Amino acid sequence: MARNDRKLVRDRIGHAFADPSLLQQALTHRSAGSPHNERLEFLGDAVVNLIAAEALYQRWPKADEGVLTRARAELVREASLAVIARQLELGERLTLGPGELKSGGFRRDSILADAVEAVVAAIYLDAGYEACRAVVLPWFEQALAALPKPLPAYELVSESGEEHAKVFLARCTLSEPPASAEGQGTSRRLAEQAAAAAVLERLEPPLRQP
Repeated sequence: MARNDRKLVRDRIGHAFADPSLLQQALTHRSAGSPHNERLEFLGDAVVNLIAAEALYQRWPKADEGVLTRARAELVREASLAVIARQLELGERLTLGPGELKSGGFRRDSILADAVEAVVAAIYLDAGYEACRAVVLPWFEQALAALPKPLPAYELVSESGEEHAKVFLARCTLSEPPASAEGQGTSRRLAEQAAAAAVLERLEPPLRQP
């Protein structure tokens, strides 16, 4: 990769490589020969998943494992990583073999997503995890902000009274922003609605619906 190209990539991704050969390898597709970026893709996949998981864990402190897993899958799926690659203009910097170049491989989501993972691994190997996270996390900010907030979870706490005059106690738990409250009603549905209303009352005024 020419010096000017290295500077362009460095400016786009926000990291100056101490070892430029790592960046060169990260942007070399297997069709162009060795050393190519497949091993870096393998490592980068794990690092990207860790960065995404850590960000979600910190931002959604009450979300359960299932919610976090689905959100992480959305952040790191092929199409999402390809969007990041285009924002970083990685496609134009890829080294491809003649066949892939002719078929427009630099525009293909799978190749672009792999390149993002490889670049992440290259940064990790070049500077360590903390520096890598500081560089990579901003790439995901737009996608993180666009994620739908987790739905509230409802739980039946108790059921009391005679069959013709039952009283239900339900709990509503919101993971983002974190809040929980209980409510009573003559049916489970009414108790859940009362609990949801109580949660809304506990939220700060700016977070309430107008």
